[in-house]
Amino acid sequence: MATNILSTSNPFLLTNSFSSSSFVTPTYVYYNPIMKCTVKRELTLCKAANQPAPPHSPIVVTKRGLSISFITSFVLSLASKKNANAAILEADDDEELLEKVKRDRKKRLEKQGVISSSKQETGYLQDLVYKLSTVGQALEKNDLSAAGSVLGGNADADWVQRANIAFNKLSSSPEEKTEVDSFNSSLASLISSAVSKNDVESSKIAFVSSATAFEKWTSMTGLAAQLKGL
Repeated sequence: MATNILSTSNPFLLTNSFSSSSFVTPTYVYYNPIMKCTVKRELTLCKAANQPAPPHSPIVVTKRGLSISFITSFVLSLASKKNANAAILEADDDEELLEKVKRDRKKRLEKQGVISSSKQETGYLQDLVYKLSTVGQALEKNDLSAAGSVLGGNADADWVQRANIAFNKLSSSPEEKTEVDSFNSSLASLISSAVSKNDVESSKIAFVSSATAFEKWTSMTGLAAQLKGL
């Protein structure tokens, strides 16, 4: 009778249910048609619903971790201070640059005012340009006689004195005065080579030096645009 019931019913039959304990052991009974016997099998199941949660792992703080944290914070602090200092320095540089621009503009306006009120001195310098141009053309032809007639006998010629009056009035910076000294020195060598020594090559070298110094001076003072022939 029992055999018939087992053979016609479900092959698996749960005989006991889950308990409230953490682990339950249900027993399954099934009929094996080959062996023609009833087999019991127990399974151990884990009931996770009532299983208490495992405790959290404790946070371990080591000296090495604290050191790394401190160093990181220190480096970040230094970087922040460095960026702040760089911003301050950049602002200071901008202010200094702005002040320099203002000073240069003020000097340029003052120089333009002096030039505008120095018509006579500008005329002296224009005469100097014409004389240098004439001497240069004579030297290209190796004509020392023509060059000497324009230059005069010495460096105290009237046109040289007038040119120095203009130089002294219109020169304001040490660099400009240095170029004036270079011009006068080269001009004296030119007059000596062309008139006294009759030396063509030395005259040409001295002429180039004097003309170069004069061009630099006119560029520094802003007179290059005021003079014709440069």
